[in-house]
Amino acid sequence: MNPVYEKLMNCYKSVREKIDFEPKVAIILGSGLGDYAKNIDVVSELPYDQIEGFPVSTVVGHAGKFLFGYIDKVPVVCMKGRVHYYEGYAMSDVVLPIRLMKLLGAQILLLTNAAGGINTSFQPGDLMLITDHIACFTPNPLLGANVEELGARFPDMSTVYNADLQNIIREIACEYDIKLQEGVYTYLTGPSYESPADIRMLRVLGADAVGMSTVPEAIAANHCGMKICGISCITNMAAGILKQPLNHEEVQETADKSAKSFQKLVTEVVKKFADI
Repeated sequence: MNPVYEKLMNCYKSVREKIDFEPKVAIILGSGLGDYAKNIDVVSELPYDQIEGFPVSTVVGHAGKFLFGYIDKVPVVCMKGRVHYYEGYAMSDVVLPIRLMKLLGAQILLLTNAAGGINTSFQPGDLMLITDHIACFTPNPLLGANVEELGARFPDMSTVYNADLQNIIREIACEYDIKLQEGVYTYLTGPSYESPADIRMLRVLGADAVGMSTVPEAIAANHCGMKICGISCITNMAAGILKQPLNHEEVQETADKSAKSFQKLVTEVVKKFADI
C-alpha cells in the first residue's frame, strides 16, 4: 500500500473510532476566524493530538482541533488551526487533513487565510475572493507515487475554484454589503515574509495577494474531486508597498478587526451550500 495512503487510512480509522459524523462542507479557519466556533452548533470536538499520526500545528494562535457540527442545517467539519509546510512537515502531511475530511464525507472545501496585499487597490482589512492561484513556487503535494485511491496522476487545474461557489460568495457579499475584492493568490513557503523584490516579481506575474498556505490544500482537494472556494483576509500590504516592516502581530490584529464581516460572509455562504 502507498505509505501516504496507509497513513491517511490510519488517521481515518482513528477518527472513526471517536466520531460518527458525516460533514458536507469542510472549512479551514484561517486568521480572523479563530473564534468562529460560536457560529457552529458543535456536536463534537477532536484535538489533532488524539488522532494517530496526525500532524499538529506549532504556530502560536493556531489551535489544533477539528470541530464537527452544523451551520444552520448544513453539516460541517472545521479545522481550527492548519499545518504549514514551513513548520517542517512533509507536504503530504500538510495536505493530509484535506484528504481526511474528504474521506469523512466532505464534498465542498472552503479555504480561508490571511494574506498580504499586492494589488495596490487593496487595503488592509479587505476580503478577497480567490479566483485562481499561482503554484509554481511550492513543492507540489502530488509529487511521488500517485495515490490512485484519491485521484488521477495528472489532474486538470483549469477550474480549481468552482464557479458556482464563487457566484454564491459574490451574491452573499452583495446582499450583506460586505466589501469583496477578487484576485489571484500566490503561495510562498515562508516563514520569512517576502522581500520587496519578491513582491515586484509577483506583481508582474499577475498576483494580487500572497500567503503561506491554501495552494497545496487546493491542489490536494482538486486531486480528490472536491468542490473548492477560497477567501483571503488582506491583513497587510506586502513588502515594499508601504514603508513599514511586517510582523505577525499586525497580521493577527488586522484579521481580528475584520473578523465580524469575515464570519458573517462565511456563515451565510455555507448556508447556501445546502443547495449545492
